[in-house]
Amino acid sequence: VQLQASGGGLVQAEGSLRLSCAASGRIFSSSVMGWFRQAPGKKREFLAAIRWSTRATLYADSVKGRFTISGDSRENTLHLQMNSLKPEDTAVYYCARGSQYSTQQSDYSSWGQGTLVTVSS
Repeated sequence: VQLQASGGGLVQAEGSLRLSCAASGRIFSSSVMGWFRQAPGKKREFLAAIRWSTRATLYADSVKGRFTISGDSRENTLHLQMNSLKPEDTAVYYCARGSQYSTQQSDYSSWGQGTLVTVSS
């Protein structure tokens, strides 16, 4: 399954963006889908994950309460709703698919190409 992330762009602080990640094929119920980001000069970090079968979700503390991960099984699409954006949220955002309900990058085997989010102050 190939993943294609989209929806990034330039937004002012306190604004919102909704990222999408389209899968080329069916996302199986055994899958876990996740969002990560990498800011300039920093390591890639985990943001959120969703277990496709139960829609159980997991969030990093840095985005909890501001970001919401969701999935659409009919469209085989993953979303990340981002509210109350801050300049420090500026990064390239990646979607990924794995089989473990995990915050670790190594547990995700398929990755999208990334979409750039820039938050201005």
